[in-house]
Amino acid sequence: FVWLRSFDDNAKHVTKTTGLEHLNSPDPIILLVPHFGCWEITGRVLSIDTPVTFLYKPLRKASQEALLIKNRQKQSLSMATADKKGVIKLQRAIKNKELIGILPDQDPGEEGGVLAPFFGTNARSMTLLAKLARKNNAKVLLTWALRLPKGAGFEIHLEPVNILSEQGTVEADVALMNKVIESLVKTHPEQYLWNYKRFKSVVDYSS
Repeated sequence: FVWLRSFDDNAKHVTKTTGLEHLNSPDPIILLVPHFGCWEITGRVLSIDTPVTFLYKPLRKASQEALLIKNRQKQSLSMATADKKGVIKLQRAIKNKELIGILPDQDPGEEGGVLAPFFGTNARSMTLLAKLARKNNAKVLLTWALRLPKGAGFEIHLEPVNILSEQGTVEADVALMNKVIESLVKTHPEQYLWNYKRFKSVVDYSS
């Protein structure tokens, strides 16, 4: 289990890393990290060499939240809550030329999202990543940790992607972001977190 290992031990299980050269960009960098493969390990390994701040939604139970923070927020890996305070923390990290990571493939509610196509169905999709990228003229790196067969470890990949549309609207930007995520999921659909109710804003899951 990733949380129960040290960051250095996590790194020992990464057999290959591609795209690290993109972290040398003078531009601000935002990691677009879908719920794909072993997403938890990406921040832990990357933060060994550079500070990283990840956005997250706090858990309801205080005991579980304390456990989460204890195991996630270590060394140069910091967590920012998915609220106004957390957004300020992300913006501060950007100004300090630190990496920030966002997992945008989840329903943030009406205030934080717009409806955009995702695998042929509209899904309420997070706008924050696109807004931060446009505001800060940031480079966006699609970031994922691929699980290798038979427990052989992981491969971490960082790939520059464009999520800023020619139209310049947040709706178009988010639609483009969803297409980027779709393309990754199609490479290994079995490694995507399908049990999350991604379409809960438009689909009744109670039946």
